[in-house]
Amino acid sequence: MGYAKVLLGLLLVTALAATSTTQTKLKCSKEGAKCTALIEYVSPNNTNITTIQSLFQVKKFRNLLGANNFPTSIPSDKNVNAAEKIRIPFTCLCANGTGVSNRKPVYKVQEGDFMYHIAKEVFSGLVTYQQIAEFNGVMDPSLINPGQELWIPLPCSCDEVNGIKVVHYGMLVDAGSTVEGIAEQYGTTSGTLLTLNNMTDPSELLAGQVLDIPLPACSSHVSNNSLDYPFLLANGTYVYTASNCVKCKCDSANNYTLQCEPSGLKSTNSDWTTCPVMQCQGADGLFIGNKTSSGCNQTSCVYSGFTSQTILTSLVTESICPVPSSPPAPSAAPAPSAPYVPSAPYAPSAVPAPPAPSAAWRIGFQGLGWNFFLFISIQLIFLSLHLFQ
Repeated sequence: MGYAKVLLGLLLVTALAATSTTQTKLKCSKEGAKCTALIEYVSPNNTNITTIQSLFQVKKFRNLLGANNFPTSIPSDKNVNAAEKIRIPFTCLCANGTGVSNRKPVYKVQEGDFMYHIAKEVFSGLVTYQQIAEFNGVMDPSLINPGQELWIPLPCSCDEVNGIKVVHYGMLVDAGSTVEGIAEQYGTTSGTLLTLNNMTDPSELLAGQVLDIPLPACSSHVSNNSLDYPFLLANGTYVYTASNCVKCKCDSANNYTLQCEPSGLKSTNSDWTTCPVMQCQGADGLFIGNKTSSGCNQTSCVYSGFTSQTILTSLVTESICPVPSSPPAPSAAPAPSAPYVPSAPYAPSAVPAPPAPSAAWRIGFQGLGWNFFLFISIQLIFLSLHLFQ
């Protein structure tokens, strides 16, 4: 039986080593900075949105809906199909040059769990089992016990990109994806994606990799002494803030300007029996979300944050009249035409070679091989236990 235990340990270590993936660490240069980040979760089986909320310990159900731009009327038991993608909002903390989720989520080990399964299956490969072991001080990843709590360090960042504040989105790369295609999809450049993700060549892209995507964020007037500062909201999302009293959304159709209004919900602040008045001073009748126009000027009452005592507002005036265009510059005199030179004899162009499959495509199929190896290894483990009983 002692030989069987040794063989079991060797097989398990070999299987884990063979199926390990590159650890994802996203750059986050400002030590101690905190921000809201997003990450893509792919459900391994049929579930519902409340179960996902509980798994990732998202505090507010409505903000999970907002991160995915789901209607607020969606029930908490909304079905989520296997392989369906859900965006998870969480707080990112920068430390030691990288960003990880701020001590959440915490996973409680279940009977029969092993660390590779937790990383690859339960959390869909957003972290590796080596990262879970490192951040939790687990010396031997094969030795975990039911009831043990493990912090899952989701990768993230709070850095500006090209001098602009953004919301960092950790996207799981699909097999067949390319850096150029992803950049076009999210309105960025291949060069930006390569720099953000410490890649020197697009061929380094791997299927299943967590790729850092900078999502444009709406500009806001939230004060730096507000409890929700820095207030960054990605395009196509909404959030409830100011103790549930204010709903804000970001929409590129509104020129990436934050739009906020009273939520109409009950306050979650125990000191507020009702939500504070959200009226702007110096403008009769203007509350958060209201606008008034006079000539070419439009004045808006905007959300500026909140404290434990009140909700902050401010008046913003901007011109809404179109800027007159400048008259076209006179055209230059045409240059004299060049003398006629006979063209070279026609030569048929070479037939282009078919494009090579992307790295993500190749690694996607390699992953199938590792999964098969893991399956065989597990079968050998059970066989060895049977033979040496």
